[in-house]
Amino acid sequence: MPYLIGSDLPREPAGKRFRDLLARPGILRLPGAHNGQAALQAKAAGFDGLYLSGAAMTASMGLPDLGIITVDEVAFFVRQIARASGLPLLVDGDTGYGEALNVMHMVRTFEDAGAGAVHLEDQLLPKKCGHLNDKKLASASDMAAKVAAAARAKRDLVIIARTDAAASEGLEGAIARAKLYIEAGADAIFPEALTSVEMFREVRAALPGVKLLANMTEFGRTPALTAQEFEDLGYDMVIWPVSSLRVANKAQEKLYAAIARDGATTAMIPEMQSRTELYDTIGLNAFEALDHSIAASIAPDWKA
Repeated sequence: MPYLIGSDLPREPAGKRFRDLLARPGILRLPGAHNGQAALQAKAAGFDGLYLSGAAMTASMGLPDLGIITVDEVAFFVRQIARASGLPLLVDGDTGYGEALNVMHMVRTFEDAGAGAVHLEDQLLPKKCGHLNDKKLASASDMAAKVAAAARAKRDLVIIARTDAAASEGLEGAIARAKLYIEAGADAIFPEALTSVEMFREVRAALPGVKLLANMTEFGRTPALTAQEFEDLGYDMVIWPVSSLRVANKAQEKLYAAIARDGATTAMIPEMQSRTELYDTIGLNAFEALDHSIAASIAPDWKA
């Protein structure tokens, strides 16, 4: 039913529901959803949680992933995905949009918007996609201070610390940072851009008992692994951050080429979501039924 009905909304905070998912046996699979429609389709496919990528958000806005967008712009995406799907959502918090107080503001804003978890990274602005070169890192102590600020600001939000240190400081440096971030209050660690299965194994062995997130992005530095393979390596969560946007963008590219070539969309009709499929996905009939179920307003009888 539509999110407008209070009795149908989740009773527990999104952070609590995300923690419950993380406590279940097996790896938590979090496909990227770049807008509310994608979130509904992922939910229909059977997923219990979602991921909102900064790269997907910025690309959908026609911008590069360089830390350009603001907390409020991200909160717009968080709200639409959370209310469309009702699923616990892990949000890409980039570098926290500033220093400690800015990080606290981010946590409060995202949690109030409906996020269940956020990850915070140890890069300096302008930050880059974790699979690009020449990333500049904050000091480990500065990042730990941000993690501590996030932990202090949260109510139920799960705080995940991401480290991009493997490329410049080696795996030993990344692990040392991860341990410091856990001490500062992180609930989990996201070791970004690991380049071999052995690196994933070493991180797991070095951080016993720590919840770990793996990133399965296409066209990156990490070898292509399945969710089951990451689970076998001891990882607790896996994301596919930009996959939904990549597929949607490729389809749109074909559409515009067809219109330019043919002056019509005829060639693309078989690849389109039909009107009926769209209405079923967004629940049009449920919204209409809700509207019709509301009793008409009755003016008071002032003569009584």
